[in-house]
Amino acid sequence: MTQAQIPVQNPPVIESSAHKKAWKWYEYFTFNIDHKVIGIQYLVTAFFFYLIGGLMAVAMRTELATADSDFIDPSLYNAFMTNHGTIMIFLWIVPSAIGGFGNFLVPLMVGARDMAFPRLNAIAFWLNPPAGALLLASFLFGGAQAGWTSYPPLSEITAPTAQSFWILSIVLVGTSSILGSINFIVTTLKMKVPSMRWDQLPLFCWAILATSLLALVSTPVLAAGLVLLLFDINFGTSFFKPDANGNVVLYQHLFWFYSHPAVYLMILPIFGIMSEVIPVHSRKSIFGYKAIAYSSLAICLVGLFVWVHHMFTSGTPPWMRLFFTISTLIVAVPTGIKIFSWVATLWGGKIRYTSAMLFALGLLSMFVIGGLSGVTLGVVPFDVHVHDTYYIVAHFHYVLFGGSVFGIYAGIYHWFPKMTGRMMNETLGKIHFVLTFIGTHLTFLPMHQLGLQGMPRRVAMYDPQFEPINQLCTIGAYVLAISVIPFTVNVIWSWIAGEKAGDNPWKAMTLEWTTESPPIIENWEILPVVTHGPYDYGLNGRSPMSEERPPASVS
Repeated sequence: MTQAQIPVQNPPVIESSAHKKAWKWYEYFTFNIDHKVIGIQYLVTAFFFYLIGGLMAVAMRTELATADSDFIDPSLYNAFMTNHGTIMIFLWIVPSAIGGFGNFLVPLMVGARDMAFPRLNAIAFWLNPPAGALLLASFLFGGAQAGWTSYPPLSEITAPTAQSFWILSIVLVGTSSILGSINFIVTTLKMKVPSMRWDQLPLFCWAILATSLLALVSTPVLAAGLVLLLFDINFGTSFFKPDANGNVVLYQHLFWFYSHPAVYLMILPIFGIMSEVIPVHSRKSIFGYKAIAYSSLAICLVGLFVWVHHMFTSGTPPWMRLFFTISTLIVAVPTGIKIFSWVATLWGGKIRYTSAMLFALGLLSMFVIGGLSGVTLGVVPFDVHVHDTYYIVAHFHYVLFGGSVFGIYAGIYHWFPKMTGRMMNETLGKIHFVLTFIGTHLTFLPMHQLGLQGMPRRVAMYDPQFEPINQLCTIGAYVLAISVIPFTVNVIWSWIAGEKAGDNPWKAMTLEWTTESPPIIENWEILPVVTHGPYDYGLNGRSPMSEERPPASVS
């Protein structure tokens, strides 16, 4: 065969007209392997569990409005307290922040048609509904009552069947997290379009990459601890039974090796959302791109070495207290870098006070308060003083509720037009923000005072001297509960009949905004070519306040 006879392979023909571009509504309830469908499945399912966990919180705050136990039975209070924390962490914040936004956005932001392993992605999501069902089914057997930490020996002697359901539920969620993490890492590293340099990778993708690495290292440790606990409860082993030479503190090490990094699993994707929302709605290039990207990786690394600060009262040796005090204070540095970079981005920007931006600004205030109280808890003498008081409750709700939920709301208001092709109603959005902001501060700020005065947490009855402040917190919880109503109405109404969004209503510059709204199946008919950075507002001759997008980045 001569060279002239070598057959030439024709370029693939793109049958755009015959290609199915959109899913039917009922296909969102099926085993779909499209990353966008899976992302929305995560978000809707997680919000359903958020409502359930929120109802449990309202019931507990109603009980705590008075000093006596006069609303719900104390054992039911314990079950609500345990499952409220579990649902909010494992079935609301983590699935929505990583599974929901991560699945919808990462392939679009790196210019891929889907995740690296689409079927594995779908399997990871479909582990969540049975996990939630197992958790709720535990109430048929009295409900797990040992708190979301499930410390033995308490977890081994109270409601053992319900506790076993709780453990199986968390193991399923952990398996889902591991599968999802593998997928995110491979997708980011291997499926990024060749024209995108690493310093052009959107900061949300950096955050998801760091989160996935952290989850991959820490989650198996929790799973191992829980399986051993399951064996103790059901099969007569004694890994953690103190009366049979078991080691209770070992469980605490295994639990917190995962569960403190879990804070970063929740907050790092939210940091990524903040880094996307703030420059777009400020019309200004992000300040300190590399510092934000590298600080995500630094938080991922240092976050693995701070878990013992949860165990300062568990007989921890002095040298260990010193080491973990220092490491806890160090982790505040990369977090502070992010906050400084966002504030510097806002400085001098042309800020649009949209609902997304308001929630982003609200998160900044919440996280600063929660971060500062976290630094105080990293210091041993203060931590021992307020251990297991309401100061701890106030701290982690400012970090997890204020820091995470405000970020999730900011992300929903920002990307809702891309997900649905419709704009959300801004008036309802601002009512939602005001109620949420007031309710959050009214509920959790007074808890600092309760803790400093010595009110213990995890109790249904308390000293009457704490009643006035508790009533204030309960009113705040009711305001928070009411705040969900305008949001829910807004989402449903806007999805059905909201104003048409267009492809890029915010004039943003990351790749997901170069697709249709909502994106077609497989995202693009022809893969995009990156011609500029994701935050190049005002660069390359464009006005810093320009509302104009740069030349099209799709060719």
